[in-house]
Amino acid sequence: MNSFRNIGLQKSAGLSTVAPGIAQALVGTAIGLMAAIPAVIAYNYFTRRVEVLAPEMETFASDFLNIVKRHFFK
Repeated sequence: MNSFRNIGLQKSAGLSTVAPGIAQALVGTAIGLMAAIPAVIAYNYFTRRVEVLAPEMETFASDFLNIVKRHFFK
């Protein structure tokens, strides 16, 4: 945004006009990637854990209900 503002103020689009804004945008992009990459890794890890645990929990619930039915509803 600063680059476009400077182009409008100075009425030129030279390298010295746009370079500071581009550098600022690149730094912001790098910081964003440093936050996004670990977040995606963590998301994929926890998604996989849920995919593994969900069938186990369903099996346990089914077995538990069968035991309850056998012992309490004769």
